[in-house]
Amino acid sequence: MVYRTIGELVEEKALLYPNREALVYADRNFRLTYSQFNRHADEVAKALMAIGLDKGDHFAVWTTNVPQWPGLQFGSGKMGAPLVTVNTNYRTAELEYLLEQSDSRAIILMDQLRDYSFIDTLYEICPELKTSEPGKLVSERLPLLKTVVVISEKKYPGTFTYEEFLSNGQKITDEQLIQRKNSLSYDDVINIQYTSGTTGFPKGVMLSHFNLINNAINIAECMKLTYEDKLCIPVPFFHCFGCVIGTLAIVSAGGTMVPVQEFNAAEVLRTVEKEKCTALHGVPTMFINELNLPNIQDYDLSSLRTGVMAGSICPIEVLKGVMNRMGMKDITICYGQTETSPVLTQTRTNDPIHLKVETVGRALPNVEVKIMEPGTNNEVPPGVQGEICARGYVVMKGYYKNPDATQEAIDENNWLHTGDLGTMDENGYVRITGRLKDMFIRGGENIYPREIEEFLYKHPKVLDVQVAGVPDVKYGEEAAAWIILKDGQTATEEEIKSFCDGKISRHKIPRYIYFVDHYPMTASGKIQKFKLKEQFKSYI
Repeated sequence: MVYRTIGELVEEKALLYPNREALVYADRNFRLTYSQFNRHADEVAKALMAIGLDKGDHFAVWTTNVPQWPGLQFGSGKMGAPLVTVNTNYRTAELEYLLEQSDSRAIILMDQLRDYSFIDTLYEICPELKTSEPGKLVSERLPLLKTVVVISEKKYPGTFTYEEFLSNGQKITDEQLIQRKNSLSYDDVINIQYTSGTTGFPKGVMLSHFNLINNAINIAECMKLTYEDKLCIPVPFFHCFGCVIGTLAIVSAGGTMVPVQEFNAAEVLRTVEKEKCTALHGVPTMFINELNLPNIQDYDLSSLRTGVMAGSICPIEVLKGVMNRMGMKDITICYGQTETSPVLTQTRTNDPIHLKVETVGRALPNVEVKIMEPGTNNEVPPGVQGEICARGYVVMKGYYKNPDATQEAIDENNWLHTGDLGTMDENGYVRITGRLKDMFIRGGENIYPREIEEFLYKHPKVLDVQVAGVPDVKYGEEAAAWIILKDGQTATEEEIKSFCDGKISRHKIPRYIYFVDHYPMTASGKIQKFKLKEQFKSYI
């Protein structure tokens, strides 16, 4: 096991590989060697200290994979303020909840993504920002939030530009930064990632340097990454896939981070070709889009060797296409969840294809995985379905300000109960067979029906609503909602979707909406969601 901070990790690589490239954006003139990137992370660390963030204070980052993101990730690792990741799909209600629940004292955001204004959303939540002095926000709804930094060439009222933010860091001396670094422990929480739960409200998963670095190292070893590898990262940094399986894993090997700011299949393949990337990450939907490019044969992908496919079950034809048409013979499959830093099991590069398709691999080193009879601590025999449980360094420190949920997830023997159903064979390879909870996965995004249901209950015409995941060719699963309207009310599918638009993430807005008079029930009055899913099959 490795006992160091994320800041110490990048400093170690800067000593070992000072002139090798650490971070490259292929679509612009942006290249930093490890020596340069390490100095940049120091500058970011000082800037975070200059806006008043002490060790343990939280700050949020709400952007796509912009070049500033890796500096913020490793800079925070040097000065000890946990980075709170914000999903770029979030809208007003979700953002306000996250900033309030996480006790974030600062937020760094991009001003706009396509046609959606992030800064206007923040102004809606904190109207006082428009008349505030930068760094001195006094918000009625978010009393702890003081500083807003906008990644934009445009100056917005009440905020710092990113350049002003970095310049402020010059107020912090080298000695002050060294003193802060020396106060940090490998066991400190350094990242908080929000994941929804059965209660319908997102929970902040607290992850330490120790959790993240060791997971990243193990992931990299399973892919046989070295300092000579270049990893193309089109998966979002706000997700564990991007900032652990992506940035941290390749840095742990001393290789090169090659992010794509926002996923576009052609841009990904252009990046791989231009930088001669040896590794590529993605959820199955991303790989499907890449394989379906009509001119895929025009790209030189001969440098590709490995990568990770995760997020949902991989169809065999997709995996064959990735291995044969994209040259990724050593691709690996991962399984885990945010609460496990995130990877529990992973296939190895030399595993036969049937194990890469039928299983999610075997446990990482120093991680225990077993299949338990649901509701008990009794391990089931090989091949028998049960709940996937895990123990070891990967298990989160807990949910932020939510001890009850933490206790529910982690039992008295330190086993984390994933809520996923699976089997394990005699060799330790795990197969996912279902979910104890109703969570489903759309294009790599975990979606929890209760969260959508609780939002739809706010519609004045809705009496009751049930949401479930239903099969979808493109995304794996999509949300479907079965709605019972109040007496005398009528509504349309478009009306319900319009109600959701701008309030919850687009991927959570139900694609299918059905108006019904009743739900299938058990004798004890419990709604049978599996029968609703069966009904869906008769609709299509």
